[in-house]
Amino acid sequence: MKKIRCLLVDDEPLAITLLQNHITRFDFLEVTATCPNALKAFETLKSKDVDLMFLDVRMPVIDGIEFLKMLRNPPRVIITTAYRDYAIDGYDLDIVDYLLKPITFERFFKAIERYLRYASQPAQPLVSSDAAPENIVLKSGYRNVKVNVADILYMESVKDYVKVYTLDATIVTKYKISDMESDLASKNFLRIHRSFIVNQQHITAFSASDVELGKKELPIGESYKEHVIRILKK
Repeated sequence: MKKIRCLLVDDEPLAITLLQNHITRFDFLEVTATCPNALKAFETLKSKDVDLMFLDVRMPVIDGIEFLKMLRNPPRVIITTAYRDYAIDGYDLDIVDYLLKPITFERFFKAIERYLRYASQPAQPLVSSDAAPENIVLKSGYRNVKVNVADILYMESVKDYVKVYTLDATIVTKYKISDMESDLASKNFLRIHRSFIVNQQHITAFSASDVELGKKELPIGESYKEHVIRILKK
């Protein structure tokens, strides 16, 4: 097995030492670097290849969660912290696992198992090959959620995430809205704004400035207006 390159980010030397000791028990893990704060970690990520980052939360200057939000293409991440309150944040950021200090070897082992499952999963196309009804598969946290395309009302871009609003749920997925637009262009979806894509089947009314999906109104972006109105008038 190819060595998995690990970056350890923690301002506590004892925590770094414990992780190093756990890692040495696996032949396929290696420590690429250790960093006492997020700034050093950022420099390391620019200069070294990293497969898996163990990231503490409470650190000086920039905390781990904020640092992770700033990264455009982070490696796989396992959060390590003494505070349970950050579990939801970690989940939203699509981390591999959340380890509560002090980290036992048994719990560390399970986290590595989970990482290996993540790493072995092939990339899935957004649109599935199912017959009718047609579905898309959205990765949300640890789950892969299958959604009927016809049930999607609209999608909203929020920074590095897309919120997918369906008839009965809202799903948050780490996906670029431009990629979503490309993948669903042939499925009767229409980009009406830099932040919104709508399912044309659910549009109940429209004007030169907005579209309506029942009681929900969404703005039409100025640069999209001509194209949107032309499509909707067909």
